[in-house]
Amino acid sequence: MLRQYELVERVLDYDPDADEALLNRAYVYTVQKHGSQKRASGDPYFSHPVEVAGLMTDLQLDQETIITALLHDTVEDTLATIEDIEANFGGDVARLVDGVTKLSKIEAMPEDERAAENLRKFLLAMSEDIRVLLVKLADRLHNMRTLHFIKNPEKRRRIARETMDIYAPLAERVGMYEYMREMQFLAFEQLEPEAFKTITGRLEQIRKQDGGQVDAIALAIKQSLAEAGLNVEVSGREKHPFSIWKKMAERHVSFEQVTDIMAFRVITESEADCYAALGNLHTTWQFIPGKFKDYLSTPKNNGYRSLHTSLIYENSMRVEVQIRTREMHQTNEFGLAAHWAYKQGDRPDGAVGWLRDLIEIVDASHDAEELLEHTRMAIYQDRIFAFSPKGALHQLPKGSTPVDFAFAVHTDLGAQTVGAKVNGRHMPLRTPLNNGDVVEIIKSKKAVPQLSWLGFVVTGKARAAIRRSVRLKERAEVAEIGSKLFDEIAARVPAKIGKKAIKAAVKRLELEDEEALMYAIGAAKIEDRDVMEALVPGCTADMDESEDWSSQERAISIKGLTPGVAFQLAECCHPVPGDRIVGLRKQGEGVEVHAIDCFELASGIDADWLDLSWGQKSKGAVGRIRATLYDRPGALAEMAGIFGQNMANIRMLTLSQTEHPFGVYEVDLEVQDIAHLTRILSALRASDAVAQAERI
Repeated sequence: MLRQYELVERVLDYDPDADEALLNRAYVYTVQKHGSQKRASGDPYFSHPVEVAGLMTDLQLDQETIITALLHDTVEDTLATIEDIEANFGGDVARLVDGVTKLSKIEAMPEDERAAENLRKFLLAMSEDIRVLLVKLADRLHNMRTLHFIKNPEKRRRIARETMDIYAPLAERVGMYEYMREMQFLAFEQLEPEAFKTITGRLEQIRKQDGGQVDAIALAIKQSLAEAGLNVEVSGREKHPFSIWKKMAERHVSFEQVTDIMAFRVITESEADCYAALGNLHTTWQFIPGKFKDYLSTPKNNGYRSLHTSLIYENSMRVEVQIRTREMHQTNEFGLAAHWAYKQGDRPDGAVGWLRDLIEIVDASHDAEELLEHTRMAIYQDRIFAFSPKGALHQLPKGSTPVDFAFAVHTDLGAQTVGAKVNGRHMPLRTPLNNGDVVEIIKSKKAVPQLSWLGFVVTGKARAAIRRSVRLKERAEVAEIGSKLFDEIAARVPAKIGKKAIKAAVKRLELEDEEALMYAIGAAKIEDRDVMEALVPGCTADMDESEDWSSQERAISIKGLTPGVAFQLAECCHPVPGDRIVGLRKQGEGVEVHAIDCFELASGIDADWLDLSWGQKSKGAVGRIRATLYDRPGALAEMAGIFGQNMANIRMLTLSQTEHPFGVYEVDLEVQDIAHLTRILSALRASDAVAQAERI
């Protein structure tokens, strides 16, 4: 662990103007606050933030970042507050610490929700100041280095999985490849211990048996380039175990079949020398077609620049060679942090584009599962390059389609997409794009994202935007139904209902606004009686039960059951009075009532069969129907009107599928009997708004 004076000296070596007293105070503060706390390794807890601060000094970051690293766990793990941090170290440090700190209120959430909320807060803070990410990555890297001290294997695997899915990709996206590789190495060891052991064992054998082969190849490359008049440095190494394992999995090959295990790096003096070295290598050794990548003319989003090629060396050995300048190498290994000059106000280019996309995903994601899925898509996929007709370059994940391209350009363009030209030719929207494709998006202001696009888009930004649009459209349509039902409810209230009464009702029902009220009614999330009472308090006190169909208790009686035996109507077939029914009684459970033609009955259920029939007073059963509506304004309202005219209460309404020009809905209706349900289906089939209606 770094001592106090060692840490301060490190900072002063590269930043003589740093506030030495403030750095000392931050070191003492974290030691005092963490006190006698211990890590799983048995070391004092404060050793962790000190080591994280040490990693930040390796990157020569400003003093605010160093102090943030020292204090990053104090709010989460001690009695310190953000207000304390601000009072002692200033507003900027307090904001950075808050960005890195996890929310305490999420500790009671389920694991996925907790991870998603952490990620959501972290991404939002990171969008305001990228130094939050730099501290967080160093924090995670040090935690991974000490992960083996945690005794619980499940906890180790959970942390390793989160590192592999979120933090290693984030390190890659800001160009911090050194961090990324070490995180992947340590996470791989926990997640795939057998594969890790096998691959590292094979690499050790290669090192013992190669007889200095790596050094010999590096020397041959250097000599060839020296003869061409180029002054270069050449180094060689085996590829990392995780990189080899990933290649084995992608290509479905064994370790022996992975031919390019060795990689060599050529460091030149200038960019022109990079291309000269490439030409020399390609004329000296045969290069492998399809393996050349020029990241000098088209850098990666994270600023990575290098030439990549693969050569066939002696004895048909394949080797990968990367060619770059020294400045490029420094940037490539430590990315954004390598040229972070925050005090001068210089923010690195390219650090905000993909970050803006991530923030859009945060805003558009509906729940924890979606947020994690979309974020992983956004930060961890191989890239292709595609161009707009005006020559603007866009990097996209491999497998992206014109719809992904449109959303990458702008969310509004993606939403208005109706067609696309790829390299001047009209192509289907589901067409995968290739490197170098020129994509022209055809749009219409009347267009909306289609649910079917989720079947082929691959970017997290596109998926999040499509899902959000579909949800908003569905909500608007359900609210339209609710508005029509509201008119019927209001007509039963002994008063004229105006805007004032509706506003008061919204407040009494603790809803956001009038639209939320209509949605709640349309989605059957609120009873008619509750709406009436909210509109005119006290109006339902003397109401006869028969006046309030929605509040009637189900009066289902079944013949053939022993008195007092519990039963329930099966969810799979939704039997209603008039159906021929049968009962299934399982050991230790009540009786489940099925329609005689239910598919579940043919699945060989281990239960006693009972011959049952409906009682005379049975009413209020729920039948389920599927209605295919034309996708046009007013269609849902017309269907709701049919239900209202036939005195059928909506218990549940779900949009199950959209495929232009149709929307398919599943509806649970409270009906009197089979004849009542049949009349409703007949009325639906007679409607111009309905393409098809059937009972499920």
